[in-house]
Amino acid sequence: MSDLIGMQKGEEDTVKLCQLTNEQKEFAAAYLNEIEEQRESRILEIRRWILDSEDLAARLDDFFILRFLRGCKFDVERTKQKLRNYYEQRSLSPEWFTHRDPFLPELQELLNLGVFLPLRNVDEEGRMIIVVRTCAHDPRKHKQSDVFKVGMMLLDLAARDHVEASLYGVVTIHDMTGVQIGHAFQMTPSIVKRLVNTWQGYPNRIRSLDYVNAPTHVNFVLNIFRKFMSKKLRQRIHIHSGDGKSLLKKISPSVLPTELGGTDGDYESLKNYWKKQAEDNKQWFVDDEKYKLKT
Repeated sequence: MSDLIGMQKGEEDTVKLCQLTNEQKEFAAAYLNEIEEQRESRILEIRRWILDSEDLAARLDDFFILRFLRGCKFDVERTKQKLRNYYEQRSLSPEWFTHRDPFLPELQELLNLGVFLPLRNVDEEGRMIIVVRTCAHDPRKHKQSDVFKVGMMLLDLAARDHVEASLYGVVTIHDMTGVQIGHAFQMTPSIVKRLVNTWQGYPNRIRSLDYVNAPTHVNFVLNIFRKFMSKKLRQRIHIHSGDGKSLLKKISPSVLPTELGGTDGDYESLKNYWKKQAEDNKQWFVDDEKYKLKT
């Protein structure tokens, strides 16, 4: 019963993550159907459903559940479906979601390269911005599964305590600097399908997918992605051709790193920060593996 009415031990601080400013409350009510007086009862309903599920071991803390409720605009049945899909996708791709030890040599290499970099600040709409350095790794040396693993690890960390992302969503900027044909060969249709299904299973809504420094043949690969995306997600793909300055008209330079024409630090400082975050959370990754769809 204590699991039903309370949060998991060690996660009491999620209470703070459920508290919103007046402006955030207004947005949540208008766009996410989040009624403050009903929020707790909805969280309890989902927690009760998780505990009653024989084949689902999921996190029970308020903010984790709340992220899924917000992602489904507080539709309880959709939330249950999305939660189940979230863990089902993880069970279908164990090479991405198990053995997530940040000190493994192959993961250290990718953390040092900075293949996945959530930015320090949100944009003017409150959205979390993530730079995906699609081609920073060497396809002859690094497994694509390890690249995805590091990306999912850092996404899990970044979203874990990010109130704004749970409300306003996420923007991903795919920097394709250094692209080689080997990178394209790593992205087979079956892998792309699993990746898209995993993206769409996350609770945070993807508001925009922006591609910069992209070669002229980028649509060849993106067309594979589009095939498996929802119509809504397909409409959110934007390719910034040429010097990529059109990105600066969309996102303020004040929140972007210098490599993208911004003024807020650089890739080096971001990768050092997220490498340390991953290493400091080694035990959290170990604990996280016990949450899954039971088979």
